[in-house]
Amino acid sequence: MSSNIAMSEMTRPPMIEAAGLSKFYGDFAAVRNVSFSVPQGQVAAFLGPNGAGKSTTLKILTGYLTPSEGVARIGGLDVLQHRIEAAGRIGYLPENGPLYPEMTPLELLRFFGEARGLAATRLKNRIDAVVEECNLQAVLEKSIHKLSKGYRQRVGMAHALLHEPDILIMDEPTSGLDPNQIHDVRLLIRRLGETKTILISTHILQEVSAVCDHLILINEGRVVFDGTPAEMAAGGSLEEAFHRLTRRAMPVEPTVAVAEAPGDGPEGPERSADAGAESLAAGGPAPAPTGDGHTSESSPDSAGRGASVASPDSSHAREQDGESRKMGGAQ
Repeated sequence: MSSNIAMSEMTRPPMIEAAGLSKFYGDFAAVRNVSFSVPQGQVAAFLGPNGAGKSTTLKILTGYLTPSEGVARIGGLDVLQHRIEAAGRIGYLPENGPLYPEMTPLELLRFFGEARGLAATRLKNRIDAVVEECNLQAVLEKSIHKLSKGYRQRVGMAHALLHEPDILIMDEPTSGLDPNQIHDVRLLIRRLGETKTILISTHILQEVSAVCDHLILINEGRVVFDGTPAEMAAGGSLEEAFHRLTRRAMPVEPTVAVAEAPGDGPEGPERSADAGAESLAAGGPAPAPTGDGHTSESSPDSAGRGASVASPDSSHAREQDGESRKMGGAQ
């Protein structure tokens, strides 16, 4: 069964191709030597943990970023050399779609359709088609800023489909949606997958099982798996395979020793008794004895804490005062 599917895919032309793509920012490699292809009529998942390089790769494939190395092809066209022609083949839904909140869905679709140069008659027909396909009839005349995130995602999908592309690239299409909205978006993706080639970027494993028949797994900017979901989950589950392929050793937090107060540690009073000797050895004054046999060290803020430290001068002053009082009494 799997070999028949593979043979079938080999006979279909690749519609999305990444050939040795790398993107460097100084010494940092966002993606490095990424290669894969998605044949015509397939729904593929581009899977990976957050920060793995998924969005960077999609931006290169759609022409929004220039690769440092490698070639991106859409429908056989080099995206770097044929940017406008490739864009006409792609419907791109970024994670945060370019929606104008003050517009209504109808106004936004008209605006983008005119910007793409669609003739008036064709534009009207396409708006009718995508409104039906994305189930936007109830909110067509409502300001976008008043719509739920699920409806805004549908508006973004309608915009991506407006010019009738044969290739769809979607970045986290169900991010932030509630379970009902996720269900609706997945149904739409499955329906679109009957006639289009689709690449979905996601880190949600349930998304893969629900809508995809091909899986590319990226981790730390490199492709670590390319095959079917069943092949990846062989002998276990997708979740186990995901952890195995993307897991890395967590750094060990350094242990910070907490200084103990004198007399509170395991040495107890003996440690406090040694404080004077240590202070003298370091060239400082010896701690004054306290009533409980411990030591009290003089410090600039001792007065602020209500602590008092005996000094020879203060004792002498008290003795002189006492002598004066006796003499006065005798007189």
